Amino acid sequence: MQVTRAVVEREYEWTRARAATVVPVANEVRRRLGDVFDVDVGDVTVNQYEAAIDEAYADGDRAVNLATMTALLRDLDVEEDYPGFVVDEILGREIAAMIAGEQPLRMLAEATFHFADVHTHVDGPAGLDDLDAALAAGVQTRLPGWDWTETDPFSVR
Repeated sequence: MQVTRAVVEREYEWTRARAATVVPVANEVRRRLGDVFDVDVGDVTVNQYEAAIDEAYADGDRAVNLATMTALLRDLDVEEDYPGFVVDEILGREIAAMIAGEQPLRMLAEATFHFADVHTHVDGPAGLDDLDAALAAGVQTRLPGWDWTETDPFSVR
């Protein structure tokens, strides 16, 4: 695989254009997690999704890694699927974490990826549903809507 600026731009555009598929997944994840934790969580909008992808790809170092992992995962299909389980989980978890940002959001996105992945299935290569789950987990973790992210009770000023 040769990764160039053109490849990064192609993957960025593909990821951004995936909003119609990923935003409903992100909102379903928020609804399910809200039910588990007995909280109401605001929906993710297409504009918020696009802005989160824009922000993640605005950092060149992050962009080249996101683009590379995205290109790999969206075409990944391992014969009989199970042997590829580890690689698609690693790539999915890492994509979710890189979109979410720094700790603790990074760790939350990784955990949320596994939760989202269980409920996300699309036609196509085996890695594609992992990619949709990763994008949804990363974006929904990064974006506002969770009450606990609105305050910072432990900061020392």
